[in-house]
Amino acid sequence: MIAAIMLGLWAVSCLLMMLFAHRLPDGLLKQVAEFLPSCVTAARTLRKHPDVPRRAKVALLIAVVWVLSPIDLLPEFLPVIGPLDDVVAVILLLRYAARSIPRETLLGAWPTDPRLLERLLGSPR
Repeated sequence: MIAAIMLGLWAVSCLLMMLFAHRLPDGLLKQVAEFLPSCVTAARTLRKHPDVPRRAKVALLIAVVWVLSPIDLLPEFLPVIGPLDDVVAVILLLRYAARSIPRETLLGAWPTDPRLLERLLGSPR
């Protein structure tokens, strides 16, 4: 019973965070709030793309599993630093995968404003 209540509270808090993220004004804070959901959406899109090599698909799959996994290096309930391990792991895996994915393909799969993604990836080689 307590587990069901905790799960319900967690789901409500996730929904509220998504609602509040949509209400943020355009800018870096909104891009950061949308970062992890955008990574998951882009990874799902790139998984089926023929221009994405297998090693990049594996890295993106690991990133999605890392975000969705309940096991973390830092517990999620810790304010600010809780989701930090997810963000760092996703950034590192995304940068690794981006080395072998054509930039146009990666930007085409990104569902939100690509400025943060371009900042994370750096200039194209």
